[in-house]
Amino acid sequence: MDTVAWNKSELTVGELSKRSGVAVSALHFYERQGLITSRRTSGNQRRYKRAALRRVALIRIAQRVGIPLAEINRALSNLPDGRTPNQEDWEQLSRQWRADLDERILRLQQLRDDFTDCIGCGCLSLRRCALANMHDELGEHGPGPRRLIEDGPASACGV
Repeated sequence: MDTVAWNKSELTVGELSKRSGVAVSALHFYERQGLITSRRTSGNQRRYKRAALRRVALIRIAQRVGIPLAEINRALSNLPDGRTPNQEDWEQLSRQWRADLDERILRLQQLRDDFTDCIGCGCLSLRRCALANMHDELGEHGPGPRRLIEDGPASACGV
């Protein structure tokens, strides 16, 4: 497998794709969204600063944990002069995203632990609903999966 020379200051889109593990089409999409930037050569070919690898890595990691691209874009746009995030920047971004990630973790744990036989929707369609949501009491709390939306199953239905 060909590797990208470590001392190249600029990468082609193919090299950036190969090194980052992100498809060329995704890199073009990231660029259209303002997440990464390139310059054009006289032959109209894209050239990315090597530091784009770090931005792409940050984007991939953030996406992997469910952070929307719009939020990633907001965070990256707060960096001075659109520079590449450094360790301090990453720590700050991590702190900003921590509450949201903690909430996602809580909801995923709730799904894993509490909803093996109930999806929390108040539909009365499962046998468990007759016990956990007698007379569709969750419907008084609003539409949708109330046990998932509210602060856990106990607060929503007393189970």
